[in-house]
Amino acid sequence: MPLALLALAVVAFGIGTTEFATMGLLPQIADGIDVSVPQAGNVVSAYALGVVVGAPILTGIGARIPHKRLLLLLTGLFVIGNVASALAPTFGTLFAARFLAGLPHGALFGVGAVVASRLVAPDRAARAVSKMFLGLTVANIVGVPLVTALGQHLGWRSAYGAVGVIGLIALAALAAFVPHQPRGQQSGIRHELRAMGNRQVAMGLITAVVGFGGFFAVYSYLVPMLTHLTGISGTWITWVLALYGVGMTLGTLIAGPLTDRALRPTLYAGLILLTAGLVTFYFTVHSTVPALLTITFIGAMGSLITTPVQMLLMAKAKNAPTMAAASNHSAFNLANAGGAWLGGLVISAGWGWASPNLVGAALALAGLGLAFAGGLMDRGRRRSEIITEGKPVTGQETAVHNA
Repeated sequence: MPLALLALAVVAFGIGTTEFATMGLLPQIADGIDVSVPQAGNVVSAYALGVVVGAPILTGIGARIPHKRLLLLLTGLFVIGNVASALAPTFGTLFAARFLAGLPHGALFGVGAVVASRLVAPDRAARAVSKMFLGLTVANIVGVPLVTALGQHLGWRSAYGAVGVIGLIALAALAAFVPHQPRGQQSGIRHELRAMGNRQVAMGLITAVVGFGGFFAVYSYLVPMLTHLTGISGTWITWVLALYGVGMTLGTLIAGPLTDRALRPTLYAGLILLTAGLVTFYFTVHSTVPALLTITFIGAMGSLITTPVQMLLMAKAKNAPTMAAASNHSAFNLANAGGAWLGGLVISAGWGWASPNLVGAALALAGLGLAFAGGLMDRGRRRSEIITEGKPVTGQETAVHNA
C-alpha cells in the first residue's frame, strides 16, 4: 500500500511540475518560438483548457476500463503531451501539445483518488487521498524550482523533457506497485453521468470553483505583490514561492486525518481560516516577516480545503465517484481562471496591488456560504454511501463518508 500511494504521488508530482513550471519559463518560451511573452502565456491557458475538457470526457470514455489500466493509459498520454511540448517547432504546435498534456490531468487525479481510497480501510480513505496530493504540493517546493532552473540554463525544451522522464518513472511505478482494481457491475458512463446529476455533487463543484477562486485570486498576483509592496525580488521570489509550497504541504498533511474524522467541519474551518488569512495578508503584505508567515498560512489553508472537497464529491457520487472526483480538478482550474480574472479587474480599476486579497477573501467567504448550504441540504437525509465494487460502505462505518 505505501508503495502504491508513492506511485500515485509521483504522478501528482509530475502533474504539478508541468502545470506550474511553464509560468516561470514564459520569457524563454517566447524567445524560442518567436512570439511575445503575453502570447506565450496562452500556452498556460491551453493546459488549463485541456484539464477542464479532459477530466469529464476521458473519465467517461474510460468508465468501464479497470482502474490500473486506465491510470497507465492516462499517464502514457501525459508523457506524450510533454514530449510533444519539448519538440514543438511553432507556437501553434506548442499550444496543441500543452492542451494534450492537460487532458489527462483531472482524470489522473480523479481515478487516482478513487484507487487510493480503496487501498486502505474506509476510515483512512481521506489520509490515503491526501498522501497522493502530497506529490502536487511537493512539486511546488522541489519540482517547479528545479525544472524551471533547468529550463533557464539548458533551454525551455529541456524542462518539458524532464517532466516526460518523471512521467515515465511514474508509469513504471504504477505498473509495478498499484494492484488491479476491477470495475463493479454498476460502472459505466451512464452511472457516472447519473452521479454527476446529484445536487450535492453540483453544489460541491460550485463550492470548489468559488471558494478556491479566492486562493487563486491572490496566488496569481503574488509575485507583483511581493515585488511592489513587500520589497522582495530577484532570486528571493523563488524561495518565497517554495515557502508557499511548504504551507500547502503542511495543509495537505493535516487535511487527511481531519477529513477522516469530520469532513464538513474540516471544509468549513478551512474556508473560514482561508478568509481570515487573505484579509490578514492585505495588511501584512507591506512587512517582510509578517507577509512570509501569512503566505505560509494561506498556502496551508488552501490545501486544507482540497481533500474534504474531493472526499465530499466521492461520497455524494456514491457508486460512480470517478467522474465527480476528476471534475473537481476541472473546478479548480475554473477557479484559477476566475480568481485571476477578478483579481486583475480590481488591480486595473486602481485599487492597488493588495486588492486581490479582498477579492479572494470575498470569494472564500462565498464558498463558505455554499458549503453551509450543502450541509443544510443534507439535514434529515440518510447518511451518504459509497459503493466500492458492489459493497456498500455506510457513513456509520466511517466519518469520511458521513458527509
